[in-house]
Amino acid sequence: MHTTRIDNRANNQLRPIRFTPNYTDYAEGSVLVETGKTRVLCNVSIEETVPRWREESGGGWLTAEYAMLPRATHQRTTRRRGSESARSQEIRRLIGRALRAAVNLDLLGSRTLTVDCDVIQADGGTRTASITGAYVAVAMALQKLIAANQVYPEVLIAPVAAVSVGVVGGELMLDLCYEEDSAATVDLNVVMTGTGKFVEVQGTAEGEPFDQETLIGLIDLARHGIAQLLAEQAVLLT
Repeated sequence: MHTTRIDNRANNQLRPIRFTPNYTDYAEGSVLVETGKTRVLCNVSIEETVPRWREESGGGWLTAEYAMLPRATHQRTTRRRGSESARSQEIRRLIGRALRAAVNLDLLGSRTLTVDCDVIQADGGTRTASITGAYVAVAMALQKLIAANQVYPEVLIAPVAAVSVGVVGGELMLDLCYEEDSAATVDLNVVMTGTGKFVEVQGTAEGEPFDQETLIGLIDLARHGIAQLLAEQAVLLT
C-alpha cells in the first residue's frame, strides 16, 4: 500500500524544477531555482582578491552565504541583525563545500567567488535547492571568464546537485516538501557530483534508528533524483 503524497507525486518523483537564469542584472552569475513551492535566489559575485591565507597559493577561493527572508515561511520570522543563526552557518558551510567540489580553485587565479543563496519561499529542501541552483550560477559566472580567456575551461571540474530523501509513513520518498519532512522518521540530504561521487550525506533518524537496507534504499533514491537534476542543469548550461 502506497501513501498518497500531498501533491500526488510518486514516491520516486521529484517536484517540478525550474531554473530562471540571469534573474538579477548585476551579479556575475544569477539563477532563481524553484523546486515545487521552494524558491531560492542564487547570486555569484567575483572579486579579484583572495583571503590572506590563500595569497601564497596562487589559487582562488569560493565561499557561500545562506539566508531566509522573513516571510519565506507561513509565519514571519524576525530579520536577523548581527550574528547569523547556527542553522544558517551550517547550511552555508554545506553549500560552500559542495560547490568547492565542482571548481578547481588552483585554476581560478587570485579570485574569490561569493555565492549568496537567499530563500524567497520555503517548502522543504531549501539547502538542497540552494546547492543545485548555485552550481548553475557558478558555472554561468565562470563561463564568462572562460569566454574571455581569463581562466581555463578545466576550472569547472564536474557539476554538483543535491536532493532530500526520507522515510514517511514507512515508505521511502524523494524530494520531501515541508509537511513530509516534518513527518519523516528518517531524513537524508545527499550531495553528488556529475561523476557519481558523493560530496556529503547528512542523515538523521527521528525516534527509531534505521537499518542498512533503508540507508541503501534512500541513497539509491537520491542517486535517481540527482541524475535528473544534473540533466536539467546541463540543458541550461549547454
